[in-house]
Amino acid sequence: MHLTALRTGILLLLILAASAWSDSQTGITHVYIASDSTAADHTLNDDYWENRHPVTGWAQKLEPLLSGDNLEAVAPIISGDTVQVINRARGGRSTRTFFEEGRWRRIYRDLKPGDLVLIQFGHNDAAVEKTERYVTPEGYREYLRLFIAQTRERGAYPVLLTPVTRNYPWEDGTLVNEHGEYTIAVKEIALETGTPWIDLLARSKAFFTQRGQEYTSANYFMNLPAGKFPAYPDGQDDNTHFQPEGAAEVAKLVYQGLIDIAQTH
Repeated sequence: MHLTALRTGILLLLILAASAWSDSQTGITHVYIASDSTAADHTLNDDYWENRHPVTGWAQKLEPLLSGDNLEAVAPIISGDTVQVINRARGGRSTRTFFEEGRWRRIYRDLKPGDLVLIQFGHNDAAVEKTERYVTPEGYREYLRLFIAQTRERGAYPVLLTPVTRNYPWEDGTLVNEHGEYTIAVKEIALETGTPWIDLLARSKAFFTQRGQEYTSANYFMNLPAGKFPAYPDGQDDNTHFQPEGAAEVAKLVYQGLIDIAQTH
């Protein structure tokens, strides 16, 4: 029995090693997304076209930006000549539930040296009234520390992101959304652990402010008129999730953030 288990373990290690060797030979770098619905690939839901379209997570739009000539600008942190974005983000998840459900374990298990992990949480961690997902700011810090340490343990490269802005509140033509202690925590943990980070909150607020409240609300967030989309016959008011155009613009902000990290790497 023990011999059989040993042989099985050795075979598994050989398979993993072969997989890693294959990726290194073909120049593939995996970029994993650990996040919530703001980044998730909603098309993975079977009912997407009937009940969800056009909601789009920003990570759905990231892979085309990490291809071709665009890779040169991030070469110091992406060594391969091909990037595959593996989107493990899931709606409604906080750092705690992402971990407890085994979603983080799936990323950790599959990581190979040189991969990137983009980590963006906060929207659901802060939901005090939703006890099934709420995480205290200190708990949030601990999970970020864990994700960073385990990413590095696998020889991969963690990048923290502050939570992307919501489309409220607006004051005198400026979007002033904040995520309180959760934004502060990302910056603190990045400094404490020497982890590169992208201030996606600040970047997205500045971008949407430049576009203006009316255009941003109508074209970037899921504020939909009645009758336009079959999934929302009565329309919808949603200032958290993105339409495809909004997701694409946020993905560009993330890509620019990666460029900035690469230039200081």
